Amino acid sequence: MADNQPPPPQQQEDSKGPSKSELKKAAKLAEKQKKADEKAAKQQELAQQKAAADVDFSKDLYGPLPLNQSQSRPRKPRAQISALPSHVGKSVLLRARVHTSRAQGNKMVFLNLRQRTDSVQALLIVKEGQVSKQMVKWATSLADESIVLVQGIVEKTAEPIKSASVSDVELHISEIYLISGIDGRLPFTVDDATRSDAAAVEGFNRVLLETRLNNRVVDLRTQTNQAVFKLQGAIGDLFREYLSANGFIEIHSPKLQGAATESGASVFKVSYFKGNAFLAQSPQLAKQMAIAADFERVYEIGPVFRAEDSNTHRHLTEFIGLDLEMTIEEHYHEVMEMLDGLFVSIFRGLRQKYQKEIDVVGQQFPAEEFKWREGPEGTLKLTFKEAVDLLVESGVPREDLDDINTENEKKLGTIIKAKYDIDYYIIDKFPMALRPFYTMPDPENPDVSNSYDFFMRGEEILSGAQRIHDPALLCEKMRSKGVDPDSMKDYVNAFRMGCAPHGGGGIGLERVLMLFLKLNNIRRASLFPRDPKRLEP
Repeated sequence: MADNQPPPPQQQEDSKGPSKSELKKAAKLAEKQKKADEKAAKQQELAQQKAAADVDFSKDLYGPLPLNQSQSRPRKPRAQISALPSHVGKSVLLRARVHTSRAQGNKMVFLNLRQRTDSVQALLIVKEGQVSKQMVKWATSLADESIVLVQGIVEKTAEPIKSASVSDVELHISEIYLISGIDGRLPFTVDDATRSDAAAVEGFNRVLLETRLNNRVVDLRTQTNQAVFKLQGAIGDLFREYLSANGFIEIHSPKLQGAATESGASVFKVSYFKGNAFLAQSPQLAKQMAIAADFERVYEIGPVFRAEDSNTHRHLTEFIGLDLEMTIEEHYHEVMEMLDGLFVSIFRGLRQKYQKEIDVVGQQFPAEEFKWREGPEGTLKLTFKEAVDLLVESGVPREDLDDINTENEKKLGTIIKAKYDIDYYIIDKFPMALRPFYTMPDPENPDVSNSYDFFMRGEEILSGAQRIHDPALLCEKMRSKGVDPDSMKDYVNAFRMGCAPHGGGGIGLERVLMLFLKLNNIRRASLFPRDPKRLEP
């Protein structure tokens, strides 16, 4: 009987399994655990992705290079930006400055790379396995004017790139390294320093000349200045080329002298051991003494010093003189014609060989094209009297024209431009009173001299003459100008030993360059100008 009794109530409930509430609770717990597991898996996946992203696969393709101490010389060919259009589709290596940079998001950066007068657009884009985000970020941080070494593929562009001088290609960067960075802040951007005055008026920053000269190294980096000083070098080359082809010898005269060459008032006196010396105002005496030594034809390119307190647009206290002297067979016009042929050769050479540089300068300093006269009629030549007559006809009182001052020089240039449409001409037969003691007087009128000046755009760029080669006449003229012949004994004695008739001229290199390009201030044509108020940099 006892075995057939029903089980207790608790046992009956247990045999039925978990209750609905318990099942529901368990299901919730299982769901929660599943979500937790999925979240953990997702976080692990994200962590793995982040870790993978943090691995910079481009780390060896960019960054600062070690200081160049000439550790090695792998002799890798380097490209010039100007030649990139001939390398389309090829990988090139080049060194350049970062002219400007522009990031687009965090996956692309444009760099304008510059070499001298040439620039090109370069592009760096994130590309899996080749260019990392870190590489683009680093390139974006490069300061303007940094010097970089870049490897990349030259690609043709669909449209011309207006911001680059080489506008039909761009460089797709694969490697970029920093050679030299910027320590400090630039005084102005090279972009601002390249703009014309007209562009500055339109709302862009204008860099004043004084600011430029105080920070000349940065200023000289502009494409304009790179072109200006390439043209300056070209003038020197063309000068040498023409004179060497005409039998001239280059000489190098001393710049320390025992006496003033021209006038005592415009000479720099310097301490010289227990006495004094003077900085050469020109190689005049040395040139003439070389002729007396039978050199026949000589020229020199060298510094000239003038202690003139002239704070004008066309005066410097130190400039580069292009000087020549040659013997005369019959008439001093032989010298004048040689000089004329020299100038025409220089003008022609600049136009034919350096038009690109002339155009670059013209973008910042717009000017009418410089004009001279060629052909059978040749260069316009006026006597001093004829030049005065032209000025009188234009309304200048004749009594004001014993000398043609700067203002009337410019006025004469305007008259000649209007009448003949030329910028280059010669004035001959200056009054004797206006010339140095060594100038030969005219044989028929002792008040007139065998001398000439050459002009560009209404400003004098050369002064020259036949020189006195007779010692007696030379001493007479020296005394009439207040110069004691005994103070220049060696110079006078050179003519006592016999000297051929001769003449020559002196040219200011910076003035020729300024006027040919119409730079408006001679300081722009001097690398590190010296004037009464400037001795540095």
